[in-house]
Amino acid sequence: MGATSQAPNTHLSHLSNTTPWRNLYIAALFEADHSILPDKIAKAEAALVQRARELFYAPGDHIEEEVALDDAMYALQALRSTYQRSRPTAGSAAIAA
Repeated sequence: MGATSQAPNTHLSHLSNTTPWRNLYIAALFEADHSILPDKIAKAEAALVQRARELFYAPGDHIEEEVALDDAMYALQALRSTYQRSRPTAGSAAIAA
């Protein structure tokens, strides 16, 4: 029972040290410069897709990382959507002027 009670807190801790996609994902999430945010999101998404392909062909069970990849992709999509909605369009900039 002790091992399973700690699993929720530690089940992804090993991923942060072994998965380059996670560094790109975190960099995109915390990017404050809106001019480079789309590029960071795109790089993170590409790394997520690449890792998902690697896991597809890798033997064994990788369900924890697959779930983490799915969650990260959804978060990046939400971040992109929020970014696109927050950008002023040419028409709204003209109205504000």
